[in-house]
Amino acid sequence: MGRPRGFDEEAVTAAAAELFAGRAYDGVSVDDLVQQLGVHRNSLYKTFGSKRGLYLAALRWHLDHRLPSLTEQLAAGANVADNRALDLLLLAAVERAPSDVEVAALVSKAWQELDQALQRAPGPLAGGLPSTALNTLLGERLRARAAMASTDPS
Repeated sequence: MGRPRGFDEEAVTAAAAELFAGRAYDGVSVDDLVQQLGVHRNSLYKTFGSKRGLYLAALRWHLDHRLPSLTEQLAAGANVADNRALDLLLLAAVERAPSDVEVAALVSKAWQELDQALQRAPGPLAGGLPSTALNTLLGERLRARAAMASTDPS
């Protein structure tokens, strides 16, 4: 019988989602994951198979745990351009989806959910084409990220 797992898989997955949302897939090394998540390299590989496996688990976790709140906020008409919950999706769409079919499918599903929420939303983004509203929202978030990066001294 193998040793019991010495870490909380869901907590590690959630922390990995935050790390990937902040620095993107290519900006996070396996060494970064081991150091930041406090998981031994062998445990990471045994549980997730690879960095990509952890990334996919983190993206799925994000869609299951962060996206529903975001869609509720959008449907209520809230401005979510400053909400970091969009960051992992935005980075996944730009960086991984063009070359990873599985990531592309997950991102596409998330876009559909966000489009549906925007269709229900009151306010200036409602009433138009949902994809236009979503594109506007993503553009606003991208600009907010760029503004944060320009003021971050690190």
